[in-house]
Amino acid sequence: MSLLMTRLFVALVTKSRPAEKERGDVPGWVLITVMTAGLVVAIWTLAGPKLVDMLDKALDSVSNK
Repeated sequence: MSLLMTRLFVALVTKSRPAEKERGDVPGWVLITVMTAGLVVAIWTLAGPKLVDMLDKALDSVSNK
């Protein structure tokens, strides 16, 4: 009985594994990464000067006191 259970377990485990050729959705992750980088660059381009100005004012207010 034990040998039968072992063979059944092995058969179930090997059937539930994905095929070796299925490696995931790499192009989707690449697209997400590129789009995120693009959004960061776009936001930084628009908000960069304001952020630098805010940082300069904050540092000036701390160093003047």
